[in-house]
Amino acid sequence: MTQSHVQSDQMKTIKVVEGGALEWQTVSRPIPSIDQVCIRVVAAGVNRADILQRKGMYPPPKGCPDIMGLEVSGYVEAVGEGVDDWQLGQEVCALLPAGGYAEYAIAHHRSVMPVPEGVSLQEAALLPEAVLTVWANVFDIAVLHPGETLFVQGGASGIGTTAIQMAKAMGANVYVTAGSDEKCKACIELGADGAFNYKTSDFEEELKAVGGADVILDMVGGDYLPKHINALNFGGRLVHIAAQGGLKGEVNILKVMMKQLSITGSTLRGRNDIAKMHLANMAVEIVWPWVASGQVRPVVDSRFAMQEAEKAHDRMTSGEHIGKIMLTL
Repeated sequence: MTQSHVQSDQMKTIKVVEGGALEWQTVSRPIPSIDQVCIRVVAAGVNRADILQRKGMYPPPKGCPDIMGLEVSGYVEAVGEGVDDWQLGQEVCALLPAGGYAEYAIAHHRSVMPVPEGVSLQEAALLPEAVLTVWANVFDIAVLHPGETLFVQGGASGIGTTAIQMAKAMGANVYVTAGSDEKCKACIELGADGAFNYKTSDFEEELKAVGGADVILDMVGGDYLPKHINALNFGGRLVHIAAQGGLKGEVNILKVMMKQLSITGSTLRGRNDIAKMHLANMAVEIVWPWVASGQVRPVVDSRFAMQEAEKAHDRMTSGEHIGKIMLTL
């Protein structure tokens, strides 16, 4: 039986209307089913996936609401049958398949996490997507070791700022690219050992000059692929998490063989509940203590009221942001 604090059966949410505009509309409030938690949303993170979903290019998984938003923080307002690990009123943050741009959001109880010490309840909304993405790709797939070198394309992004801090916390060297000298400076202030302005320098040559990379986290794809292959050290691992620069790139198979490289990629949204549970567990066990100690923190670029989601999207698509963009209720 569902336990709930909530009285009303309606809520407000951001919906995409004709022409792609965003409107604050009234819809039915979601009710948690078996193994689900309903969260009264205090804040939500804005991610590039939201922009793609708004354009119809990244639909939510089957059975999920057509509401944007992959991460939230707030209070547990209702729990479905079989949920005994969360109590009503508890402060939490969560990874969602969809539905975060709303007053209430549904999450699988294993994708819900406590708010770590060292951040506010609002700031906790900016952790799930970036932390779990970095853990899945840099630590689980690429198995970055202390003393190795991580190279991140887009170091000033939400993922990039998180990757810098997590990699440094576990003892790796980190180099990044960014699109302005201001962004490069911000990345170095976060702990990056070096930052290359990709508009004014050749990151491949810059990276080779500092000894190459053991792991590359790439959000660009396209023509960057051969440059990454050249810059990777023997046994290097290249992990793609987006393809903002194109879906196709040229691969020199002989170089891959001779250097024993691994080239792979992943998405977070399509993973099943068991996979997401593992990532959430790793975040709470290993990353949350880094947050509590100040080694990892969400970099807040800007805050907008949920009703101003359109302005938040404009900020993201401008490419001027450093860190994460937050929607608040």
